[in-house]
Amino acid sequence: GTIGTGLFLGSGQSIHSAGPSILFAYLITGGICFLLMRALGELLMSDVDSHTFIDFITKYLGKDAGWVTGWTYWICWVALAMAEVTAIGLYIKFWLPDVPQWLPGLIALAVLLLLNLVSVGLFGEAEFWFALIKIVAIIGLIVLGIFMMIVRFKTPLGHASLANLVNDGGLFPKGFGGFLMSLQMVVFSFVGIEMVGLTASETKDPHKVIPEAINEIPMRILLFYVGALFVIMCIYPWRHVSPVNSPFVEVFNNVGIPFAADIINFVVLTAAASACNSSIFSTGRLLFSLTVTGKSQSAQWAAKLSRRQVPARAILISTAVIAVAVVLNLFLPGAVFTLVSSMATISFLFVWAMIMLAHLRYKKLYPHKEGFRMPFYPVSDYLVLGFLLLTAIIMLFDRAMLSALIFAVVWIATLFILRRLRRAAKA
Repeated sequence: GTIGTGLFLGSGQSIHSAGPSILFAYLITGGICFLLMRALGELLMSDVDSHTFIDFITKYLGKDAGWVTGWTYWICWVALAMAEVTAIGLYIKFWLPDVPQWLPGLIALAVLLLLNLVSVGLFGEAEFWFALIKIVAIIGLIVLGIFMMIVRFKTPLGHASLANLVNDGGLFPKGFGGFLMSLQMVVFSFVGIEMVGLTASETKDPHKVIPEAINEIPMRILLFYVGALFVIMCIYPWRHVSPVNSPFVEVFNNVGIPFAADIINFVVLTAAASACNSSIFSTGRLLFSLTVTGKSQSAQWAAKLSRRQVPARAILISTAVIAVAVVLNLFLPGAVFTLVSSMATISFLFVWAMIMLAHLRYKKLYPHKEGFRMPFYPVSDYLVLGFLLLTAIIMLFDRAMLSALIFAVVWIATLFILRRLRRAAKA
């Protein structure tokens, strides 16, 4: 679910901002995400009976922090799904330019909703095939790109070559400032990586599967993120990559390989559907876990399981909120993606920070406990927190990102206030 719109669509904006230095941005952010996942992995392995990482935040940082993080994480996935719904509309316009941008997203949302309502097994089956398509395609793209560089394949703007990467301003053509400004979209490419923390209780053998999944992250980052973008910028000069279209589709549409752009567009479309599928799965489970202990009639209604043991009502509510993206695409088609991706990024920064703070508290309470231990603790924990803070500060310097940042801060502050008011009323 992580490999989706952030890479296939948002990377065009990142390349436009930073040029070839985007590769370093992905390497650094990927390394940070690996450390984040090792911290989360240590928490998960300390108690595999806990249903989500929200349970650990509640346990080590308090009920208020857990409640606020849970609702913020829910809005994270809602915003992420909105971005995917928007991307689906943009991808379909490649084939059907006259189709309204909102319509394909609405259809995809309805189909994925039905898949998630049936059973978790059907979700897993759909996600397997979605993942297989994009992974095979990325590996094929990298192999094709290397072949094109070896034979110096002729394009309308020269030849496929390593020279395209370094001969136009070097590796940092937009300076260090451009490199920093690309971090928001690069971070957005990795959001959802912590979804492992939602699946622990539904995994057959978590002690084996979760460490394997986390330890494979560095190789997957090198291959799928860095490898794919390296090839794209070697095939086609980076300055000619559009910031608003998928560079994967655009490059193959422009180099003249018959049907290649259509194949890649199909792949990025399934990748968006995959990430949207993950979003519906996550928001449904999150809303269920947030309401299952509630005593109000509305909470009890939302937390009821279907006959197939699926949180159907929570899934329906979450999908209805995600469908707001359809309305936004109807009235603000040109601004939706940047707005919702920025909102998702800043919300995920908060959630990731809470995971790290929970890990620090856990290590303080159990300094010598054996298990799947975080490397280089505590330096690695503070390194991750520092990077998250830096990314949030960078977002202050972009107007579109700033509005999303303000929304996220207001959302989190409002949740804390509501929580305190509820506790005061009970007292």
